[in-house]
Amino acid sequence: MILISIIVLGIIGLVAAVLLFVAAKRFFVYEDPKIGEIEALLPGANCGGCGFSGCHAFAVECANATSMQGLNCTGVDAEGMAKIADIVGLAPSSAAKKTMVIKCSASCENRDPRNLYDGIHSCAVENALYQGESDCIYGCLGCGDCVRACQFGALTLPPSQGLPIVDPEKCTGCGKCTEVCPRHLCELTTEDERPIIWVACANRDRGPVAMKECGVSCIGCGKCRKVCPVDAPVIESFLAHIDRDKCTACGECIAACPRKSIEKR
Repeated sequence: MILISIIVLGIIGLVAAVLLFVAAKRFFVYEDPKIGEIEALLPGANCGGCGFSGCHAFAVECANATSMQGLNCTGVDAEGMAKIADIVGLAPSSAAKKTMVIKCSASCENRDPRNLYDGIHSCAVENALYQGESDCIYGCLGCGDCVRACQFGALTLPPSQGLPIVDPEKCTGCGKCTEVCPRHLCELTTEDERPIIWVACANRDRGPVAMKECGVSCIGCGKCRKVCPVDAPVIESFLAHIDRDKCTACGECIAACPRKSIEKR
């Protein structure tokens, strides 16, 4: 009986092995080995900053590309993209690095809380329920949705600050934070040799109202525009915005702003 059992099990094993071999050959899908090499150079965050669904999809696109134009991983530096281009035998494509700035500077000392939010710790939820803890309906809610969305550790939210802090060295410009901020305060901007100057405010209320709501709110007074030699500041709906394409980062607007709403990095 033992011998018969061994023989039967051996036959079953042999048949199963043959079936698995046939199935493996029948359903085999060839994958270009270059895809694996490219994927090994990617951060694996699947952030979507490249415009594709994830790192694998980006690697497949690079392996099949006839040109690297328009293909850029926000989590890989220029040297890494050059290595990827070398793997596929194409010339690397240079892309301007982007980074994120926050259009709000209302930290704890600059805003006057009118109530205490004691619900789910989420900006999306708080924004859906009511205006927030202060009178400003445009400012940061401070629950950290952007911090949790960032897969590169570029954002922190100190409790004493109540406002996210961006680490420009870690920020890849993937845009995940811009997707989750319910008040659209996370803005991507091009990074180059010039310092970045921006209006850290999104308040569109009239000046007298904005001044009561926040200690550093922009009031659209236009003083930044008057001193700018290249007309980079634009005033719309009682709020200034710096045109990055025009800005030379001279800093005149920062010195002229009576509300200290303009920041530089």
